[in-house]
Amino acid sequence: MRRYVQSHTLPGGYRKGEPVYDGIAEVWFDDTAAMRVLAATPEYAAVQADEARFIERSTMGLIVTEDHVVKDGPAPAGGVKNVEFLTRRPGLDVAAFQTYWREVHGPLAARIPVLRRYVQSHTRRAAYEGGRAPRWDGVALTWFDDTQAMRVSATTAEYARVRADEPSFLAPDPPVIITREHVIVG
Repeated sequence: MRRYVQSHTLPGGYRKGEPVYDGIAEVWFDDTAAMRVLAATPEYAAVQADEARFIERSTMGLIVTEDHVVKDGPAPAGGVKNVEFLTRRPGLDVAAFQTYWREVHGPLAARIPVLRRYVQSHTRRAAYEGGRAPRWDGVALTWFDDTQAMRVSATTAEYARVRADEPSFLAPDPPVIITREHVIVG
């Protein structure tokens, strides 16, 4: 394991009801083999036993992704991270979805002035093998200085162009959580 980050949903995210997730955990590995090695360790078994104490495991999801940094920059200290769980537009194949998201939509979003960092986490193609359909086709991760900066971003012409482009490749209304990052292993 090279890196481990927890992102906890901000309390304000519960004002309109239960968010899709209370948070996310991101773990980075050198490759799939390293991830499989960890899964067979007593340390991983201990983590799973501990999670059962505070996580409703039936609500958990797992996505194995490949990251594409669209706008590189540091995550602002004390900033917020917007996490969107994406599903491709019906009828759009996985390759076309991933290419469009990375090459067309990503550069549009990178132009939003107050956006500090933007990473696209594309669900690995292996997740679709054998006719499988993962719950999410990817996760969009964007960082802002604070929630006010996030609100300001939504008033920009660049943001309006991004929203207008979403039907080109996304199913409508992706679930979103607004989080704060906690780096556990950096």
